[in-house]
Amino acid sequence: MLPSRREFMKWSAAGGIVLSLSRFAGAQTPDFLERETLPGRGVPHPAVGRVDGVAKVTGAKLYASDFRAVDLPGWPAQTHHALLLRTPDASHVYEGLALDGLGADAKPVVIVTAEDVAKIGLRVPSFYTGDLFCPVGTTPLYLGQPVALLIFDRFDAYDRARTFLRDNPHLKFGAETGPLARPNYGAFRFTRVAGATPDAPDLYSPIQEGWISPGFVESSGRPVWQVLPDAKGADYVKGATYGTAIRDELAKPAAGTLVLDRSFATQSIDPMFLEPEAGLGFYEPGVKKLDLVLGVQSPFEAAEAIAYMLGEAMPDFKPASIDGKFCYVGGGFGGRDHTPFPLYLALAALFFPGRPVRLAHDRYQQFQGGIKRHAFKMRSQIAVDRASGTIAAFAADHVLDGGGLMNYSVSVAVVAGTGAIGMYSVPKVDVTTVAEHTRGVTAGSMRGYGTVQCLTALETLVDEVCTTLPLDPIEFRRRNALKVGGRTLTGNPYSVSVRAPEILDKLDGHPIWRNRMAEKAKARAGVLVGTGVACAAKDYGTGADCSLGTVEVDAEGRISIHSDAVEMGNGIGTALANRVAGHIGGIADQVTVAQVDVFDALGLVKSGDPYSITQAEQDKAAANPRWVPEISSATSASIGAHVGTQAASEAARVVFRFGLWPAALAIWGIPAADPRVNQWDQAFWQGETLIFSGLPPLALKAIAAKAHQQGGVTGAMTHAFSRWAWSEATFALPGGDWSADIDALAVRRGSGEFQVLDRKAVAFPPTDYNRIGTSFASMCGTTVRVEIERATGKLTIAKAYSVVECGQALVPEIVLGQAQGGFAMGVGQALLEDLPPFEEGPGNGQWNLGRYVVARASDLPLHDLEIEILPPLSPREPPKGMAEVVMIPVIPALLNAIFDATGHRFQSLPVTPQMIKGVIG
Repeated sequence: MLPSRREFMKWSAAGGIVLSLSRFAGAQTPDFLERETLPGRGVPHPAVGRVDGVAKVTGAKLYASDFRAVDLPGWPAQTHHALLLRTPDASHVYEGLALDGLGADAKPVVIVTAEDVAKIGLRVPSFYTGDLFCPVGTTPLYLGQPVALLIFDRFDAYDRARTFLRDNPHLKFGAETGPLARPNYGAFRFTRVAGATPDAPDLYSPIQEGWISPGFVESSGRPVWQVLPDAKGADYVKGATYGTAIRDELAKPAAGTLVLDRSFATQSIDPMFLEPEAGLGFYEPGVKKLDLVLGVQSPFEAAEAIAYMLGEAMPDFKPASIDGKFCYVGGGFGGRDHTPFPLYLALAALFFPGRPVRLAHDRYQQFQGGIKRHAFKMRSQIAVDRASGTIAAFAADHVLDGGGLMNYSVSVAVVAGTGAIGMYSVPKVDVTTVAEHTRGVTAGSMRGYGTVQCLTALETLVDEVCTTLPLDPIEFRRRNALKVGGRTLTGNPYSVSVRAPEILDKLDGHPIWRNRMAEKAKARAGVLVGTGVACAAKDYGTGADCSLGTVEVDAEGRISIHSDAVEMGNGIGTALANRVAGHIGGIADQVTVAQVDVFDALGLVKSGDPYSITQAEQDKAAANPRWVPEISSATSASIGAHVGTQAASEAARVVFRFGLWPAALAIWGIPAADPRVNQWDQAFWQGETLIFSGLPPLALKAIAAKAHQQGGVTGAMTHAFSRWAWSEATFALPGGDWSADIDALAVRRGSGEFQVLDRKAVAFPPTDYNRIGTSFASMCGTTVRVEIERATGKLTIAKAYSVVECGQALVPEIVLGQAQGGFAMGVGQALLEDLPPFEEGPGNGQWNLGRYVVARASDLPLHDLEIEILPPLSPREPPKGMAEVVMIPVIPALLNAIFDATGHRFQSLPVTPQMIKGVIG
């Protein structure tokens, strides 16, 4: 059941500001919390499908863009509006605003500039290092950098100004300076040299030696990758020596070795989520409280960043408390993870105190200021032994355009570097990567996260190898696929199942692939037919992933679930309900997500950085039974099932073992000395009925009533942390010690309050695991058949098939939906979407869907797209992250099909009809 009183997770942030992050209640009747508690007690919901389906299709207010001040209890009814002005120029000195053209009915009542924020003593959080607003007299750091925040008393004034300013010059610029030069965001080298046999230790690998970066840069700012005496010591020299030796072998291959050396470029694209960024802010100066309504993927980070920004502000601009209220997210794809948008919403509220302010991007503004996918330039070299058809060596050089702020550029570079050999076993690998600052719009997290780029280059290169040898493309992949226990580029094996052989067998036997020659032979006049295939392995997890969850069962057998995971179109609420049902039988009729206001009983504290903390620091901190390396982490589609449901799943196990199971034993009349008392793991649920061999089935409602009568555990609240392995802890509970993959636990007995339990022992994953890179991955393969009109170059996807493995599919319908959506996004990146760099790109403020083309129904094989989901290897296999991997092989499969049809290999994206027409005449 929902908490009868408002509870908040509170802690003192920088500067003594108290943060409380909540789902807010009391908006209307039914109030906000009840509306977003899905499906909601007493609200009909389907037996299968999404628990939030009814609310979504009936238009319930769920998203930040849905709300206005009148919806929020205690707020003034009128909503005021804010508008961010951004620069379309990053090569001239900015000399200020020119708003004289605005009519009297379109004037802002407040203008906030760099000078204003400097006066009040704001600090920029380190993740967003750079000026929040471009100061007058300086050159903007990047295209789309904010220069001012305009606040309007009335919507009509805001709307008139928004339209006028979009189409008319309103900023003054002076002397041309050229773009500002800034250091690279990061540069890394990943090198591995395997031992003489598969079982022998590596001669060199990142997991052994750590990550390395060169100590010198050229005058242009590019890193120097050569083996030189290094200012950082011998670590880089050692790795670079091995890497250079691999490059020398590629330059002078042994007899019988095929070497291909190719370049590839991928474009910048927009996440194109359905709901542009939006939010409401209200600052009450009397009580110094800042209320924010937001839809983001990382609620804790957003609140902490705002608190840091205001921690040393002047008294009138320093709230005593910040209450962040978090809504559903209308699509994310990474673009709402660590976005600076919440910082500007907070400023809008602070500079217009006592009145609610709405900051909401339209699509023009979202294109100009929203986070983008990194454009990559790559050079790849591959060496293959002709006789055996096995990969002998691989090298690659990646250059990423990070845009104007660092954001996640370093992380994307690392993921692309460590994932550069995809699903293959390669004994010698050397990959360099550099993330550059440019004047472009900021690039950051986006679905595929570096592997979309590098694996497109890899899988098209592998296809060219197969053509050149020649060797069947699927057979080549069989010979080179990473086996169970095989080592990745970083030198570690995956700690999850590896199912490449099954995927390749499925592709090989599918009619699209099996009948490819026959379809080519019977092509209609004027039409070229081609078939392509590609496979990918994609990591999931970050190395500091967290999950908070509460599961409660009332005396009627009704189940409530609360989780901090964010609903962003990933169906996390339904995944939670289904995973919990596996432990306690029923589908919850109350599920809340982004719910961080009911975990206060755990009393969690954190310190340090979970990525850089030393083992000694972690061991010392862990002596505090309330300490965890991180409290909450951002939600992404690929960790929703694996991470987002973990805490709730473990909470459900506690409720069953120490509440429902003892109650069932009591109903059955089984005495304490009976050996069946300890056979709880042999019982199972069939719907809401508990089955145990030789005993009468029991209904959940009856068991729950007995559990409440006995004062058994009827609610559990947990926290879980993963650094490529889950933290483990032991707790004393009635009936025995309990060890589980959690590190904090509170329980409720009967209808009482939650009481936190001290852990008797805890094992957090070793800090050395940070250097592993990744140890979780899922795999997907795709084959497509395309038809190309000779006269126009127009491409039609005739048929497509993808096969994916994801461990336990918590909601198969959502896995299917993610795969279908991933296919559409892959088509968009391969054939349609493109954002030019710099002044012609989105930073100029003139981009919308009239210029930016996304995949539509007519671009997709709506009735000829088959998705197959492999069943888990065992009933106990946990869920895997799969929402990214389903997109990745689509792109190279299409490119390989285009080659099969035309005989031409394209080395950049997107491939347009004009480009195809140009190579077929």
